[in-house]
Amino acid sequence: MRALVMTTIGESLEVGEVRDPELHDDGIIIETKANGICRSDWHLWQGEWSWLGMSIEVPWVFGHEFAGVVVEVGKDSKRFAVGDRVFVPHVHGCGHCEDCRSGFPNVCMSLLAGISYWGGFGQFVSVPAADRNVVSLPDTVSFEVAAGLGCRFMTAWHGIVDQAQVKPGEWVVVSGSGGLGLSAIQVAAKAGASVIATDINDQALALAKQAGASHVVNSKQDDPVLAVQELTGGGAHVSVDALGLRATCQAAIASLRKRGRHLQAGLTSQEEEGYVALPVDTIALQELQIIGCANMPISRAPDMVRMVENGVIDPGAMITKTVDLEGARDTMHDMGSFNAPGITVINNWN
Repeated sequence: MRALVMTTIGESLEVGEVRDPELHDDGIIIETKANGICRSDWHLWQGEWSWLGMSIEVPWVFGHEFAGVVVEVGKDSKRFAVGDRVFVPHVHGCGHCEDCRSGFPNVCMSLLAGISYWGGFGQFVSVPAADRNVVSLPDTVSFEVAAGLGCRFMTAWHGIVDQAQVKPGEWVVVSGSGGLGLSAIQVAAKAGASVIATDINDQALALAKQAGASHVVNSKQDDPVLAVQELTGGGAHVSVDALGLRATCQAAIASLRKRGRHLQAGLTSQEEEGYVALPVDTIALQELQIIGCANMPISRAPDMVRMVENGVIDPGAMITKTVDLEGARDTMHDMGSFNAPGITVINNWN
């Protein structure tokens, strides 16, 4: 099969032929029809997240936001048949641990698509434990739209709806208007919140306005904390760090009003290595809440998919480009300089 392959960590990615995946007894093989290019792929390409226990061997095929058609079914898989349209959440549950048994396989992370096994930068993907880790895709939802559901949009939806429990009329500030940030902006706006988006890229901020942001702040030109405090008359009810940088996390928390809720959605980079200094006294005295979100319990996927199918939310509105494998390689390079606004989707492996 054709794929975009990492042969050396941090160096140029190559387009070429690689071995076809092998079918697991409890799994399925999917012909990839669309795959979103996520900043997480860039982090892993750069050799980051070793502090999370993630180490990638070479050669490797990334891609964890993929949708497609089932072309083979393992003998122990019962839910899917050849020809079914599906998408795959990034985080898989083992089905046996306490987290899985209590309904939160999203924090089990026994397998990670594109990290534990080769992903959607290839023409075909072999997904293990398919019956509990794959989601059916309605005919009315395109593969391109579904490509972002398995990671960025799913994480944002779970974070805004389930974790932070954003309410109509609240102020929400989203730090970082990349793919995850744009997803959070759209979901929060659809929940009835007034959303402020911050970023250093004017193109990203223009997309944030399209996604539903009421106000945008260029953090290079204006102090985002002061701007949010002035716009909201005292601070946001909810802040979202969608990048994981020290600057975005600290600014997001500083933008909250008393008893505000901070949602940490972005993961850190090499500079932070998992740790960011926080204003502990302020958190205590103002009764701020720090909330995390990791992907989404797969049991919530049908609710999200119905909202997409009914047009309540529209992940496709944030897709700015579709590319082939050579274009995907260029997009990965551009992510290093934050020069790839919006969401780019691979939909051509020829």
